[in-house]
Amino acid sequence: MRFLQSAAVALVISALPAMGLAAQCGNTGAGYPAWKAAFAKEAAANGVGQRGLAALAGTSYAQRTIAADRNQKSFKYSLPKFMEVRGANTIIAQGRKRKAQNAGFYASLEKKYGVPAGVLIAIHGMETGFGRFMGDSNVVSSIATLAYDCRRSEFFTGHTLAALKLVDRGVISPGSVGAKHGELGHTQFLPGNVLKYGQDGNGDGRIDLNNFADAMASTANFLKGKGWKRGQGYQEGQPNFRAIQAWNAAGVYQKAIAIMASKIDG
Repeated sequence: MRFLQSAAVALVISALPAMGLAAQCGNTGAGYPAWKAAFAKEAAANGVGQRGLAALAGTSYAQRTIAADRNQKSFKYSLPKFMEVRGANTIIAQGRKRKAQNAGFYASLEKKYGVPAGVLIAIHGMETGFGRFMGDSNVVSSIATLAYDCRRSEFFTGHTLAALKLVDRGVISPGSVGAKHGELGHTQFLPGNVLKYGQDGNGDGRIDLNNFADAMASTANFLKGKGWKRGQGYQEGQPNFRAIQAWNAAGVYQKAIAIMASKIDG
């Protein structure tokens, strides 16, 4: 799965209440039950309700998530190799068709958020193959496992709180599935980013990142929130490249999105 939206995470976590240190991290599944019990107290103190706490209680240590977190090799490739491995030519070809088929929708997003179609389409293609695979891992278990795991516990703690609050609000359920790092929907939003940037793109009164319109609107809103400047360029060295950098911390990913987006936009 993709490298995380790490540049966005610091702001998300800083916006959440400070956590204590009672829940001790671990590097194997052995300590996870004790961590859950301690973390539940901290979560309750930080505003998580009964539904969220019940979802936490129902989680299990996600070994597949840990394995995936230790094996993100594609981000070490050269840019040409990365684009080849990730199917850039296919994303561009399909992306052009998708833009033509849904031109009005993408034009409405650009009018509202300032983000052109190519960028949104390139992200959509890169993240989930245009929604063909949005993950098969339990979101709450995955994100909680990463909060427990010592490697990046602080990084994921705020997102675990956010996931539990999303359960409280009915945005996700305890059984919701996503990517192995707890990302959700068509463009793989981390839970804290759903709370901060999620949009109701189809007007049904709820936010659902598995809904195409909601996901595209949320992605555009994220980029806008990261300083996207309407009408400005988004290649490396141009004003809007920084917003693309906020989406993903891997340099090859950032450059690939910008290149594919320019070719989709024509």
